[in-house]
Amino acid sequence: MPEVLETERLVLRPPNADDLPFLLSEMKTPMVMRYLGGAIFSEADVTSRLQADIDAFPRPEGWQRWTVMRREGEVPVGRCGLFHVRSEAAPDALRGEREIGWTLAEAHWGQGYATEAARAVLDHAFATLEVVYSQTSDSNAASTRMMHRLGFSARPELGYVDPDYPERDNPTTVWSLTAREWKR
Repeated sequence: MPEVLETERLVLRPPNADDLPFLLSEMKTPMVMRYLGGAIFSEADVTSRLQADIDAFPRPEGWQRWTVMRREGEVPVGRCGLFHVRSEAAPDALRGEREIGWTLAEAHWGQGYATEAARAVLDHAFATLEVVYSQTSDSNAASTRMMHRLGFSARPELGYVDPDYPERDNPTTVWSLTAREWKR
């Protein structure tokens, strides 16, 4: 059975088809998509992407994007997961490496849920991985602060311009965290 991760306030569970209404109403908004390239996907695209997440989840060599639920009331708040760096613009040394990413519905910003979910995913990741990367841009100050809180170190030599993102969100800044650093 796919892994469920738990924290004091959250349950991170594998995605399922019941997530679709939440994704369509809360996660496909201009504010939520602002730092993810800005595109608002169609319902068909969201449905297809959700199915891809469901299909990929049981394969640890693929990607795993958990649905983040608040324990109290079993309310979905966002998603957090492990991926592979896929951008063709990324340096060769980074492409294919494991990265963590998170997205929360706007109503749940500023409550520490993203950090709490990311800590659970990093605990899970470092059971088998030696290093995890994260990416953002300087324009995304909230994610940059969160990477600092989590103990990530900036890797300016891996930064790059990603043509899939608008100029205001370039260059992509890259961060890393090792298992040894995490265990400290």
